[in-house]
Amino acid sequence: MVTDTRELSRRGWRRTAVSIVVLAVMLFAPAGSLQFWQGWLFGFVFVSASIVIGIYFLKHDPALVERRMEVGPTAEREPAQKIIMTFTFIGFVLLIVVPGFDYRWHWSAVPAWLVFVANGVVAASFVVFFVVLKQNSYAASTIRVEAGQPVVSSGLYAIVRHPLYAGALFLLVFTPMALGSYWDLVVVAATLPALIWRLLNEEKVLARELPGYTDYCRKTRYRLIPLLW
Repeated sequence: MVTDTRELSRRGWRRTAVSIVVLAVMLFAPAGSLQFWQGWLFGFVFVSASIVIGIYFLKHDPALVERRMEVGPTAEREPAQKIIMTFTFIGFVLLIVVPGFDYRWHWSAVPAWLVFVANGVVAASFVVFFVVLKQNSYAASTIRVEAGQPVVSSGLYAIVRHPLYAGALFLLVFTPMALGSYWDLVVVAATLPALIWRLLNEEKVLARELPGYTDYCRKTRYRLIPLLW
């Protein structure tokens, strides 16, 4: 699948550079100040964790990196996923932008200790991402099934069917506190249905196209949260 690791690395670094600039604008432009320390802390955790994971897999599993770089509504093959990812993209932008306005106009008063704890959970969510990607090289950013793709049923996949989404759920829920904004939880509540819709639609695609996935679902009962759902 990968034709040139060096070119893939260049693409990855270019994308990372652009992403850092965009993230900085979304964090600090609404805040109207570079003294938005919660934005600096979150940005450091988010960017550094992303870079470390990217560097590791670029070296050890470049095919996974290539799969993960195909992302967004236009990269999706399923019509429903194009809609879902559009809503998800809007939700992510609001998730990052709203805390800046919250900081500027003093809507929330999140204590510093909770900001640090929440950033710790954000970091932990990236650990979950790393473990999942180690266990499943076919965990692409889009919903698709490739030739020869196996059903992964061990590790975290033996606990829940969608451990990558479980990590994303922690990231989503704790980002508002990490950025010092209780009001940002409204964005979380509005975005959660898109996450659930994506998960359910993905199961339909996998059951249709991935041999053995239906049997796996019978053995692993819980989709996202053990003992709950």
